[in-house]
Parts: sequence; C-alpha cells; structure tokens
Amino acid sequence: MIHGKTTLQVVFSSHKTMITSRTNPSIKAVRALQQAKQRNESGLHLLEGDKLVWDAVQSGVTLKAVYCIEGTPVPDGIEPVLVSESVLEAISTVKTPQRMVAVAKTPDLSCPHRYPSGLILALDCVQDPGNLGTILRTADALGASALLLSPDTVDPFSPKALRAAMGSTYHLPLYVGDLPTELTRLSKQGFSLVCGHLHGSETPPAHKHDTVLVVGNEGNGVSDSVSALCYRYRMPMRGRAESLNVAVFSALMMQQYFLSE
Repeated sequence: MIHGKTTLQVVFSSHKTMITSRTNPSIKAVRALQQAKQRNESGLHLLEGDKLVWDAVQSGVTLKAVYCIEGTPVPDGIEPVLVSESVLEAISTVKTPQRMVAVAKTPDLSCPHRYPSGLILALDCVQDPGNLGTILRTADALGASALLLSPDTVDPFSPKALRAAMGSTYHLPLYVGDLPTELTRLSKQGFSLVCGHLHGSETPPAHKHDTVLVVGNEGNGVSDSVSALCYRYRMPMRGRAESLNVAVFSALMMQQYFLSE
C-alpha cells in the first residue's frame, strides 16, 4: 500500500515521455485513489473525462496532475502526463474511458460557523453513490444553498457519485458533520427542520425561507436521533408504492419548497 508523503511524490512526479506500463509507480498511486480509504488519507480524488475536468477547473478546483492520451486539450497551466490507452483504462473506473483522468484536491468539508441562508439538504446515511450524485445535481439545478452529509453517507468524491452529479459537486458547498449536532445548531440559527418519514404527517410543513430538508438511508430512512429533531412529513401517494427513491423524494420536496417561495 502507498501511504502519505510517498503517494504525493509519486502522483506529482513529472514525465516527459509517455507512460506505457500499468505497473509504473505513478499509475499505481492514481489507481489507489479509486478506494475511499486512500482518498480520505491523501485529501485527493479522481476526475474522469474531459467535461468533468474542465467543469472542475472552471469551478476553482485545484488539479494536482492530469493523465491523458496524446493530443488531448488540457486546461491552461497544466503540464499533462501522457499515457497509453491501456494505461488510461487501468486508472479509469469505467469500461470505456474518455481521454483524460485528473487528480484533484478535495475541498474542505468542515461545517461552517454559520450556515448559508435558504434551503439546505441534509443526507442521513445515504449509501448509493448514484443517488447522492443525482441529489447533488438536482440541488444545484433548483438552487439549494448547501448540502450537509452525515459521516456515514457515501463519499461525494467517489467516481460514481461524481459522474452522476455531472459537475454539480463543485457548484455548491458540501459539509460533513454529525447530524444531530449540526441540526441543533441550525435550529438555533433559525432554520426549520423537516425530514421525510413513513410515519409522518401528510400535512406539508409551514413554509419558511431558511429550511433544512433531511432525507435518509435508502432502506432504513432517517435515524431516530435525527427525526426527533424534525417535523416529520410523509408525502401523500395515490398508488400502492410505500415509499419513493431517496433522490426522487428529494427532488419533489425541493421543488415543492421553491414553488412556495
């Protein structure tokens, strides 16, 4: 396993010639970032594909290295590391990789002293990276102020979550913190707390500009310690389905909030 300082030295090493070996130390270091443990330890993550890399740069993300096929346009100021198609396949997490993979610095996810006003979406142990990415993309499109993630929510910088978010990961603030603690702070700051709950009221909560919408785990919903702090709401459903996919529920609730503005 590659750790700490050694990893950084390998990842950022400069290559004047094309890398054609999958066993190259630099390539091994990049591949390690496919794992959550290595991403957490290094403070780095992977960006796959031209569009995601360019969108991240435009959003102010710091790139540490770019690995690409010869002839691929790269952002200004970046000296790319040229790799063969075989090597690019090795560092990519998709079957048909695009022409570029970048190593980026992960933003600070610490909770702020004071949260931004508006609608904040809180995720309680959401586990599917596709759901998380879809929620991020929808929150960005509808105008949410931020996302607050519990520590046991899936990594928003995992390759699958980043692909599903389509660049929105970098368009609004992301925070990670203990939800009961942070929700209590938000309530004291004047936020209304609402969560989706199978045993909640079907009467919509009174609209308030500063609101936290909490959505829970795909199988177990919102935890008891979190739901106890919130207005519990069950969205009325006319069909026989008991519940909605967490990303769909989030989208409907956010749309309902913004239509009330």
